[in-house]
Amino acid sequence: MSNSNPSHPHEPNDHPHPHDHDEDRHEHEHHEHEHHEHKHGGFWNEVKHLIKPHAHTHHAAALDPALANQRGIWALKVSLVGLLVTAIFQVFIVAISGSVALLADTLHNFSDALTAVPLWLAFVLARRARNRRYTYGYGRAEDLAGAFIVLMIFASAVVVFYESIQKILHPQPLSNIGWVAAAAIIGFLGNELVALFRIRVGRQIGSAALVADGLHARVDGFTSLGVLVGVIGVWLGFPWADPLVGLIIGAAILVIVWNTAREMWRRMMDGIEPQVIEQIEHAAHHVEGVMDVHDVTARWIGHRQRAELHITVNCQLPTVASHLIGEEVRHALFHELPALSDVTVHIDPCECDENVQYHLAAHHV
Repeated sequence: MSNSNPSHPHEPNDHPHPHDHDEDRHEHEHHEHEHHEHKHGGFWNEVKHLIKPHAHTHHAAALDPALANQRGIWALKVSLVGLLVTAIFQVFIVAISGSVALLADTLHNFSDALTAVPLWLAFVLARRARNRRYTYGYGRAEDLAGAFIVLMIFASAVVVFYESIQKILHPQPLSNIGWVAAAAIIGFLGNELVALFRIRVGRQIGSAALVADGLHARVDGFTSLGVLVGVIGVWLGFPWADPLVGLIIGAAILVIVWNTAREMWRRMMDGIEPQVIEQIEHAAHHVEGVMDVHDVTARWIGHRQRAELHITVNCQLPTVASHLIGEEVRHALFHELPALSDVTVHIDPCECDENVQYHLAAHHV
């Protein structure tokens, strides 16, 4: 017996639970613990956190899935405007200075701002209802967009390495130092503010792709910061400072690529944080009538989760009573994991009759 309610996939704006979750909310105040406010003490921990900002997925998406989707789209819109404003300021400086190098960097920032468009489309696509062909919906489009963003970050690293090596092999005098420094400062501040915003919202809604897009903006900010440091070095009489800083920034970008790619790989391979499995087991065990919990599986699809588990109940219970226990488990899990979009509960009777083949299909698994 399984208890999955195919007609009730817990879609946004479709919430026919027989319980009023607002009335039950006082029973679930443990969601409001503040472990997400922990500090990253120490300078090197702060630096490490800049390169590898963990996704906080153990409590992410405390919003309703529909609101989480809307918040993701809103974050992309706001940050896209921020990047475009940054690029426009740089265009203004290019017009004043006439620097061809600054023009190339500004065009690069414009193109990078547009990488938010695929993720935006993925969030919009994820709103579509599942159907008989895409039975799990379209949430995986978000993960595909995240993989594309990782490739774009890697491309940025390649460009940085190439330009730095070219400057080493074919050194050229750096002109318009003041304007280059001004553009670098604007580029760093604009990109870093966008990065902080996207990463924060990405953590809140559990979107690894949005976090990756935030890291992409941070990479561009690092590049601008590297230009600024290089300009200062040239001004102080160290012409090798510019390409050397470029190589260092390229290496830092590769570290970001590695960490982000690992996270996206886990998502694409249906990986899940072990603490999510522990939460499912803990919540199910505390439902009255559940004797055992086993074979728990879960995965992320975009910024939402799906889960499946087996529970053992008394073999003497009638079908309706067993079904109600399964529904209580589902209800508990929807409260325990706000990012959960659907859960299937398989109900197994305890083995109270040695003449019954309780595991007839086990050899097929």
